Amino acid sequence: MADTGRTKRWTRRAAMVGGGLAVVGGAAVLAARKSDHGGAHDAYFLALTAALRKAGIAHPVLVIDQARLDRNIAAARATLKPANLPLRVVVKSLPATGLIDHVARGMATNRFMVFNGAMLEIMAARPDADLLLGKPLPAMEYADIVDKVGAEAAGRIQWLIDTPARLKQYADIAAARGAKLRANMEIDVGLHRGGFADGQSLAAAVDLARTFPHVAVSGLMGYDAHVPKMSDPDDAYAASQALYRTATGVLREKLGVDPATLTLNGAGSPTYARHAQGTAANEVSVGSAFVKPADFDLPSLARHVPASFIATPVIKAKRMELPGNEWLTGPLTFMDPNAARAFFIYGGHWLATPVSPPGLQFSDLYGRSSNQEMLTGSTHVALKPDDRVFFRPNQSEAVFLQFGDILLFDGTAITGTWPTFPVSA
Repeated sequence: MADTGRTKRWTRRAAMVGGGLAVVGGAAVLAARKSDHGGAHDAYFLALTAALRKAGIAHPVLVIDQARLDRNIAAARATLKPANLPLRVVVKSLPATGLIDHVARGMATNRFMVFNGAMLEIMAARPDADLLLGKPLPAMEYADIVDKVGAEAAGRIQWLIDTPARLKQYADIAAARGAKLRANMEIDVGLHRGGFADGQSLAAAVDLARTFPHVAVSGLMGYDAHVPKMSDPDDAYAASQALYRTATGVLREKLGVDPATLTLNGAGSPTYARHAQGTAANEVSVGSAFVKPADFDLPSLARHVPASFIATPVIKAKRMELPGNEWLTGPLTFMDPNAARAFFIYGGHWLATPVSPPGLQFSDLYGRSSNQEMLTGSTHVALKPDDRVFFRPNQSEAVFLQFGDILLFDGTAITGTWPTFPVSA
């Protein structure tokens, strides 16, 4: 009897403990359950949808909102005006002639930064363009470009030099082709991606350049994209500026000129506003801030607004089902109501983030696709075939070249197109 009583007591205790664990476990499950983020297009994306329908567009396209683009141009002008800092347009981030020209007119500049040979060939055809390379090119490509654009045009370009070896390579190639070489020296101001890391190494490179009669040092380029990512951005910026001032001192000493007469390039979209508050540079490079991809949602760019979107039709819309794993579908939907419905779109796998309608997400279980990408959403996402899904590009330089001509949106209608540069890396 004692054993029976003990068994009963333990059974009751087990039931109590088990019930308690069930309650705790249930609470944990409920706490882990995601919220429903689904919804419908807002007025802006409804207007863009209507404009695309009216224009007869039924394939993936990249759209630029002209009013928002102009707002970003105005923001850049207002930011730089107190410091009277000239702006150099970053071509790779705005890879369409119409877009580049629109920004350049708005910023009253003829300065451009170019990052590859294919785009450089196109830009070098502009005799009034002030061109600076944003990265050093392999010597073989430098030689190829000189051959294609000619010695005179190549001699107007500022070529980025990051090592004595590259300087020697370029100098030999230029001499063989009767071209002048304008050498802009890349300096490491804290990013540690390359370039001359201190005054001593820069001084040695300038001395080497002066041994070639056809080579002229045209200035410096110091890129500080690391600054906003540091634990103390203010300290990081101050340190980068100290390194930049050391480099300008080297040019003053070695060349016997006022560095202000040379090209002292700095910044980038994430840091150009800091430079407007005080900088050792005498110009800033900006590109992405004019269209503000998702990766540029930074406090320093709060005055800028998203101006570019990917629009693509929905091909199929259905209740979420996982092939061969139907048993997962129910629990998956319970834990994440944003996985209740599946939407297969035209194209996909872009470097982009879905933004409208709200609540759309990629599926880790289903995977990515560049043919018919699947997005999931809650029952509050009422998309059907031929409706549109909108993304924000995460960046512009790799994404803008994937859709053909860029479409222009004026808030009501599609008003024209801007052909992009040929595809290049």
